[in-house]
Amino acid sequence: MAAKPVAVTQTSIFARAYKKLHPQQKQDVDSAVEAIASNPLACDAKRGDLAGIYVYKFKSQSQIVLLAYAFDPVSRHLLLLGSHENFYRELKR
Repeated sequence: MAAKPVAVTQTSIFARAYKKLHPQQKQDVDSAVEAIASNPLACDAKRGDLAGIYVYKFKSQSQIVLLAYAFDPVSRHLLLLGSHENFYRELKR
């Protein structure tokens, strides 16, 4: 039995960050999004102010990149993409 396709949406902030990436970095982000779509609970769940948000950490060109998202059973909503510097401060906005 094949899994049902999952809808992936993104915020305008995520789209702007993605647009600025180099092609190899875009491939790394695409792989991370596929991993999130198939198993959304494999990442760190945030608490407190950021409850309900998950952060997926991965490497792209020897640099750690964070991808924040929220999900429900039929969709994944990509919120923010970037390095650790000021990431959580931007996420709280």
